[in-house]
Amino acid sequence: MTARVTPLPHPRLRPSRGSAAVGNVTRGTTNPNRLRRMDRWIAATHGAVLRRAADPVAIDLGYGAAPWTAVELLGRLRSVAPRARVVGVEIEPDRVAAARPFERDGLAFRHGGFEIPVPGRPVLVRAANVLRQYDEDEVADVWRRLCARLAPADGDSPGGLLVEGTCDEIGRRHVWVALGPLGPRTVTFATRLGSLERPSDLAERLPKALIHRNVPGEPVHAFLRDFDRAWAAAAPYASYGARQRWIRAVRDLGTDWPVTDTAGRWRQGEVTVAWSALAPRAH
Repeated sequence: MTARVTPLPHPRLRPSRGSAAVGNVTRGTTNPNRLRRMDRWIAATHGAVLRRAADPVAIDLGYGAAPWTAVELLGRLRSVAPRARVVGVEIEPDRVAAARPFERDGLAFRHGGFEIPVPGRPVLVRAANVLRQYDEDEVADVWRRLCARLAPADGDSPGGLLVEGTCDEIGRRHVWVALGPLGPRTVTFATRLGSLERPSDLAERLPKALIHRNVPGEPVHAFLRDFDRAWAAAAPYASYGARQRWIRAVRDLGTDWPVTDTAGRWRQGEVTVAWSALAPRAH
C-alpha cells in the first residue's frame, strides 16, 4: 500500500530548543555490529541503485552515543558501491562532537534530526531504533517527512530508500519497513536462526508502526500466527538444520502471503512481505 507523500510535520515534531533539528533526543544506546542484518539486506537489495547514483549519499539517522553503526554502514555499502558516502546525523550535539574524530573520506557527522541537514536528496536513509521511542501516532508524519527528502524515482531508478525498524541489543532479531519516495513498500523480518524458538518471537521487535497492532483482527497478528503454524509444520526439516526449516516454512507461508524475496534471502534468516498485506487497519 503506497500513498502520495506530502510533507506534513506533526505538531509534536518541532525543532529542539535552540536548534533547527527536528525531533527528540533518544536514549542513544548502540553496540558494534548491531545493525549488520539490516546493512547486509540494504547492500543486497539497494546496492545497484547506490552504484548508479551520481552522488550516492546514505544517512545514518540517530546513530546514538557512539558512531559504530555509521562506520560499519560505510564499509558495508562500499563493498557494493565504492563511491558511497555516509553522513551520521544526531540530534544531540555532544554525540556529534564525540563522533567527529572518526570522520574520514566518505564519512561525516552532522547535528540534526528528521529534517536531514545535508544538501540534495540522499539515496538512502537508515533510521534504526529511533521511532521506538516515539508515539505510534507520530510515525506516519515522520515517514512522510523523511520520504520527502529521498532521491526521487527517475527513469529506471526506484529512487531513494528509507529503512526504518527495530532490533535487539546485539542484532539477533530485527524487523524493518522499507519505504520509497511515495511511501511504504515492504516489511522484512530477520533473525539469527539458532536463537529462534518460533517466528512470533520477532513480535517484540516490530517497528513502532506495527508493534501495537499485534492483536487479533490486525494483519500483522494473522501473519505471525500463520508463520508459527508454518514453522510447526516444517518441524521435520529441523533435522537438516534451522535454515532448512526456515526456508520450508517461508515457502509454505508464501502460498497465502505476498512474500517478495526468494530463497537466497531466506537462507540469511530473512523474509520480506509486501507492506500492503501487513498495514494496520484503519480505526
